[in-house]
Amino acid sequence: MNTGKNRPDDTRVADASARNWVDRFAPAITRPYLRLSRADRPVGTWLLLLPCWWGLALAVAADPAGGSLFDIWIAFGSAIGAFLMRGAGCTWNDISDREIDAKVARTRSRPLPSGQVGMKGALVWLGVQLALASLILFSFNGFTIVLGIAALLPVAIYPFAKRFTWWPQVFLGIAFNWGALLGWAAHTGSLSLAPVLLYGAGIAWTLFYDTIYAHQDREDDALIGVKSTARLFGGATSRWLLGFQLLALGLMGLAVISAIRLEGNPVPVLVALLGVWGFGWHLMWQLRRLDINDGDTCFRLFLSNRDAGLVVAAMFGLAALL
Repeated sequence: MNTGKNRPDDTRVADASARNWVDRFAPAITRPYLRLSRADRPVGTWLLLLPCWWGLALAVAADPAGGSLFDIWIAFGSAIGAFLMRGAGCTWNDISDREIDAKVARTRSRPLPSGQVGMKGALVWLGVQLALASLILFSFNGFTIVLGIAALLPVAIYPFAKRFTWWPQVFLGIAFNWGALLGWAAHTGSLSLAPVLLYGAGIAWTLFYDTIYAHQDREDDALIGVKSTARLFGGATSRWLLGFQLLALGLMGLAVISAIRLEGNPVPVLVALLGVWGFGWHLMWQLRRLDINDGDTCFRLFLSNRDAGLVVAAMFGLAALL
């Protein structure tokens, strides 16, 4: 693979932590490709993985027969798959956005615009990640395999969305929350209303956190003509985010009630709804601290959404065990 011309392998990406594992421990030859996959910024993998765990845990909680040993593999396989597919998605995004990234202060240090990786190497790396992810997917049932293949469409479209719509975050939400459907389907072999509602909740959540994230690049995006909900909402961002928060909570609560039978033991439903409540409080905490004109604050709040999603995963998982 071509690692670029006259560029060092050890150039840290601007928005990566100084203590990230890639720059500290990965072999030098692999670092540009791991950076291309955002392995040095793991929050994206969490945000892709968590809806998978939500869907799986809610499916097990809704199943009168409970879980099985294979569900452990689904949870573990989802983690590996999320790492690989997030990496593939980021690689595709950077291939598509390499000219735009070169014009934005926060992104011009990424491997493609900075020359650490060449186009041929990036395309080969994209193929490797997709091939490895397919091995995970093919271990699941046939319906889930078809559903997983269909997920490639929104992944392919997303990088171009900001060129033709003010709502590219919707396309990101469609792609990033597909795991809510996959996690449910991997356990049940089908879909129903509950995972669809959960999927909708995830899309609203993505609109919440990625609008916060996009405020970091608002000025650069305006200069080069890139669209985003951050630019669209401007000073009204907090009101819009409150709406997305309420939509996410409403859909998630309905998903729980739709999935778990109310007759008999009410504890699993209450535990799952407690997770929804905790999720809501976390989003409200973010809203109270939001300053759209402070990029560092926006980035910290964006990162905290891993914890918000983990609250849901933990409580849904507990409900599945009861």
